[in-house]
Amino acid sequence: MCTALCVSQAASAQTLAVPATQAIKSLSVVTVNASADASAGGLSPAYVGGQVARGGRAGILGTQDNMDTPFSITSYTNELIQDRQARSVGDVLQTDPGVRVARGFGNFQEAYFIRGFILSSDAVAYNGLYSLLPRQYIATELFERVEVLRGASAFLIGANPGSGGIGGAINLLPKRAPDETLSRVTTGTGSGSQANLAVDVARRFGPDNSTGIRVNAAARDGGTAVDHEKAKLGLLAVGLDWHSRDVRLSADIGYQNNNLRETRPSVSLSGVTSVPDAPDASANFAQPWSYANERDTFSTLRGEFDINNMLTAWAAYGLRRSSEANSLANLSVTNSTTGAGTTYRFDNTRKDAVDTGEIGIRGKLRIGAIGHEWVASASSFELETKNAFTFDFGNQRATGLYNPVSYALPAFSVTAVTANAGGPALNTRTKLRSFALGDTLSFLDNTLLLTLGARHQTLETQSFAVNTGVPGTPYSQSRTSPAAGAVYKLNKQVSFYGNYIEGLSKGDTAPATANSAPVTNRGDMLAPYVSKQKEVGVKYDGGRLGGAASLFSTTKPRAYTNAAQVFSAAGEDEHRGLELTAYGEARRGLKVLGGITWLDAKQKSTGSAATDDKRVIGVPRLQANLGAEWAVPAVQGLALDARLVYTGTSYADAANALRVSGWTRLDLGARYLMELQGRVVTLRARVDNVANRDYWASAGGSSGSGYLVVGAPRSFVLSASVDF
Repeated sequence: MCTALCVSQAASAQTLAVPATQAIKSLSVVTVNASADASAGGLSPAYVGGQVARGGRAGILGTQDNMDTPFSITSYTNELIQDRQARSVGDVLQTDPGVRVARGFGNFQEAYFIRGFILSSDAVAYNGLYSLLPRQYIATELFERVEVLRGASAFLIGANPGSGGIGGAINLLPKRAPDETLSRVTTGTGSGSQANLAVDVARRFGPDNSTGIRVNAAARDGGTAVDHEKAKLGLLAVGLDWHSRDVRLSADIGYQNNNLRETRPSVSLSGVTSVPDAPDASANFAQPWSYANERDTFSTLRGEFDINNMLTAWAAYGLRRSSEANSLANLSVTNSTTGAGTTYRFDNTRKDAVDTGEIGIRGKLRIGAIGHEWVASASSFELETKNAFTFDFGNQRATGLYNPVSYALPAFSVTAVTANAGGPALNTRTKLRSFALGDTLSFLDNTLLLTLGARHQTLETQSFAVNTGVPGTPYSQSRTSPAAGAVYKLNKQVSFYGNYIEGLSKGDTAPATANSAPVTNRGDMLAPYVSKQKEVGVKYDGGRLGGAASLFSTTKPRAYTNAAQVFSAAGEDEHRGLELTAYGEARRGLKVLGGITWLDAKQKSTGSAATDDKRVIGVPRLQANLGAEWAVPAVQGLALDARLVYTGTSYADAANALRVSGWTRLDLGARYLMELQGRVVTLRARVDNVANRDYWASAGGSSGSGYLVVGAPRSFVLSASVDF
């Protein structure tokens, strides 16, 4: 039988994502060197405690150690994902003090506030390429790590295909076969009788284990902690990799089918002077016939070739094909005291086709005392969106936030508006093309690093009229986005850094009317919005405990219609902030992860005295996370964790008349590792929102919109993982 010492060493091995069975047999920690992106460097190693990595992907600059890069990056590991029993990207990012999870406009899509700017889940990158994974919800079985790059990133990874990404980018890394055999089955249950089953199998073959395959399959079905909600998910993903001395290849193919029934919708406010109190966290005001289905298939191929010991070339390609169908009935509250409001039926179908790729070459050279690590790349992105919809705004039904009224599925009225009645038709075609050059210069025996670069990018959009398919006025604009960053390494423990970098997004289109009058330049499309970020900070690596502090300021143009009825980009949003983060082990057996973000997000030169210098919708002044995990000394294999999440007050309107109360939430978890009949078994239990707080989790999630989302009630999940 295995002793307590065996279990202890198995737990240590799992910290490095190694199959615990192998750790028991060998009684030693096996280092995983499998690459997630077909690069020579492989994954950035985990920091002490195993919850975050030492660095992450800085776009075309490749994987960087945190102490060497002038940008702020946090990479959350698969160990953290498993131990917190996270089910989506949003669940993982509940841990990040600089990110708050919201919801996309009109549906159940995840969205993320990063430094106060919104990023939709369909703009998340996969292995460095945008928009390849499911558009609305990405299950954790599909990725190894979640990397958060804070700040603008046009030079590093190009303009976001949507209009977001100004405050940061999210990159997910695929799973690869580790050096040791992996055969893991996880089963669990949770609130609402939700049941789940996941299988994770990996093998390596051939000389020097040069070929790897990893297969992940998962199924979930059942209710949630919210009354009457139902969620069903199925997925399958296969990751392949192969390497020789000079060549590295990787490929992924995946499928996800996500189905939601009677999911609690967002809440809009109409004609009210205050925000209603949040309803009971478990209450559901969805219509019983509402649903949302999403089905996605994706694949990627990436290769890297060492031309010589100084030059490496790479190429990558990815695609996604997806289809969506839903019938929605969001709630619009018209009385804040009683919660009375209205709802109406809105049906939508959509199909997406994404094709994207990049090529590049990077090299090293030294000229005298100055070292150079240079890179050149070109990228291409194309998205075709087809849709059809019917909305029945003129057929409103009375309901309420606190006393909802359920209706049978209403037939569409004669006033309903229908687009593309025959099925999804081409609506928008988006193309992005870019070329980038960068160089990191090293001075003073690599203690001073200077990164310079620029990306020239062309944004093209072609819209097509509903029902007729007639092309609209094409949008084609170009812009060169520069970047500069510096790192000074005072010693091995302290690095000072600073950067100037820009973001880029498509400009808005002038509306037909504004201020109850026609707009003079209606239909005109504005030049791309250029956001500008300045940041300075310090990073600390004490060996077992790390952290960072940064000050930043980001400006983003905003548009409005002036007194002459001309629509133009004449104002801006200015986000200034301070970020403090900490991670690692405060002492042996006590892991910490968290931080504080202070934000001052203001609207500037809005064209209206009612909104000038007012706070941006949905952005609190203060948000903080404090996470700790304790390995209980008296019980070998037992670990307890706690996470405290605080989000300050925000506003649901541009004039700051609708104040949304702040909230604090406590989450608790436990993990127990044991040996059973020669197999390592990991038992996990978790309770989120322990106090069952009723709160508004977010306000907004789309520019200029202040809709509200109710926070999840107390919910629990139990799981058992067995390594064969």
